[in-house]
Amino acid sequence: MSLPLTPPLDPQLARSAKELPVADHWAYEPKFDGFRAIAFVDGYELTIQSRSGKPLGRYFPEVSFPAGRYVIDGEIVIDGDGDGDGDAQDFGALQQRIHPAESRITMLAEQTPARYVGFDLLALDDDSLLGEPFAARREALERLTGALGIDLTPLTREPDGTEPWLARGEGVVAKDVRAAYRPGERKGMVKVKRVRTIDAVVVGYRPGQEAGTVGSLILGLYDDSGRLRVVGHSSGLRAAEKKALVSRLAPYETGERGYGDPSRWKSEKDLEWIALRPELVVEVTFDHASGGRIRHGTKILRWREDKPPSECALAQMQS
Repeated sequence: MSLPLTPPLDPQLARSAKELPVADHWAYEPKFDGFRAIAFVDGYELTIQSRSGKPLGRYFPEVSFPAGRYVIDGEIVIDGDGDGDGDAQDFGALQQRIHPAESRITMLAEQTPARYVGFDLLALDDDSLLGEPFAARREALERLTGALGIDLTPLTREPDGTEPWLARGEGVVAKDVRAAYRPGERKGMVKVKRVRTIDAVVVGYRPGQEAGTVGSLILGLYDDSGRLRVVGHSSGLRAAEKKALVSRLAPYETGERGYGDPSRWKSEKDLEWIALRPELVVEVTFDHASGGRIRHGTKILRWREDKPPSECALAQMQS
């Protein structure tokens, strides 16, 4: 490639915050739930690089770019339910694409097509734009995507305009319009995740690494057919809670236990689980969900003795 930037290139990252920064020099975009990807286009030659610098192109044959000479930063997404502007993406469908079989990738590309959403322009023709302020890069990106028909992430300069993304999407990314692009650094960008609350049934627990402790609670919700589905697990238990929960949960144990669980993530196949009668309810927070599963561990807010387990519906995940 004869571009001014070549792969691998570390993407600029965002630091986490609980609240949006509010000032005249901030712009706001929806946070997408996809694969970060930098596209290097040199004529008809294309390289799509993942956040870690690995090639992604073979897994997404339907994602293409018009010929030209440019480097664009963005995200590969598969839209779920929503309007496509950061409301909902199907991360689980994306994960299924990372598969060695070309035939399976081709099939999934037809069944659940992905698309690319651009949110920054890093190089154009012979010029690197890394040192330009984000405001200038965004203007150049808008011209390029408009001319080539590439999807462009929405942007607003008004904090109130972010409310739909915080209410229904994955959150918001705030960008300092004065900032240069700093590969691999968490400067000039802030992310605020959408935090949701649900009431869930405690269907079991995983023992902690220390004997006589609870490592995490296994959480379930009832679907429309009345089936109790495992949707995630708790995290962040304090040391005192881990010990106290053993005696609290003991009366609800069913005697069923094992290793691994088809309803849990593959990375946890080797973890022990102990089943409980579905009679306890906890209110928890979470920020990422996909395919009816909570991707990251939840935080327990309180125990809900006043909440019948039967009212803990899977529909909460869509609200």
